[in-house]
Amino acid sequence: MGDISALRLIGDNATPIWGMSNAERVRRLAVKRAIAERIAPGEALYVNLAFAFDPTLIDEAIKRPGVALTIGGELVLGVLPDDTDPLRLDGIERLPLENRSFYNEQLRKLETPFAERLTPERSRAIERQSYFGAYKGVTDLLTKYLWPELALWLTRIAARLGMTPNMVTAIGAALCVYATVLFAQGQYWTGMLAGFIFMVLDTVDGKLARCTITSSKWGNVADHGVDLIHPPFWWYFWGVGLSAWGLALSGQAFLLVMVAVIAGYILQRVIEGLFIKDFGMDIHVWQKFDSRFRLITARRNPNMAILFVATLAGRPDIGLIALAWWTVISLIVHAVRLAQAYRMRRSGRPIVSWMEEAAP
Repeated sequence: MGDISALRLIGDNATPIWGMSNAERVRRLAVKRAIAERIAPGEALYVNLAFAFDPTLIDEAIKRPGVALTIGGELVLGVLPDDTDPLRLDGIERLPLENRSFYNEQLRKLETPFAERLTPERSRAIERQSYFGAYKGVTDLLTKYLWPELALWLTRIAARLGMTPNMVTAIGAALCVYATVLFAQGQYWTGMLAGFIFMVLDTVDGKLARCTITSSKWGNVADHGVDLIHPPFWWYFWGVGLSAWGLALSGQAFLLVMVAVIAGYILQRVIEGLFIKDFGMDIHVWQKFDSRFRLITARRNPNMAILFVATLAGRPDIGLIALAWWTVISLIVHAVRLAQAYRMRRSGRPIVSWMEEAAP
């Protein structure tokens, strides 16, 4: 356990959350949020164990030293002078959390973080709030709408079994490679099933890490590394597998499709990286259009939806061609948006996320 010398726990609570005590959860959060390095001498983070709350509220408390974050007038947490009586809060400014929204830059969303009294009757509901609180607000259609409930169920099972996020990532990576092999053989339906399970587990490992506060630097590198590298291999071997269906593209057509798919994917990622470097935020949280376009932009999950529909119609070859065109279109949209951002900055106007502007 890291440095928790600046943490002050109030009371006790025997109700578990995500397979651990509330005290253990708060200690992990205090280490993960590096409170000992971020809180001034003479102050401490007071946390009332009667409540469970979204981890981002620790960051909000650190931004507001001397302010008690409360529910119903009762302290939930706050960075307060180390001699504070947390039961009285005499002379302490209070910030009610009821219906208060904050901008979560990491998860790209404007949210009302959960904070609720932790009781046996409410523990599963609070776990559900914790899980959905860890969901990115800006992502693709499938991740946002198709499998959140399935991923929640799997995340709970993994937590109860004591699995680590790295274990889930490893299982997913094996399925990812297996799907690639199946695509190369033209076994698209079996490959898509393996790919679908991998895509769901790609959600589970991140949610498990956030909900159990067990994320690690190398786990994050492994997870994002697999995500970043594998899509071009999937599309290439999908094209190779077309011969098993008697639908192989001509050499020239295959080359053009691969150039569009692979170069388009790489350049789109480069544009996203440039936007982060030059404007300090993800391109998809700039304006509402960008957040909406992220739902369908040519990333792995929307592309798999294109291939699924085409294969259902018996034409996986047309699916790959459609994927190539959609990649080019998405690349153009991102390039135009990057150019518009540079032009706006040159005109002296700030580049600010629409969600940050909407935050109170």
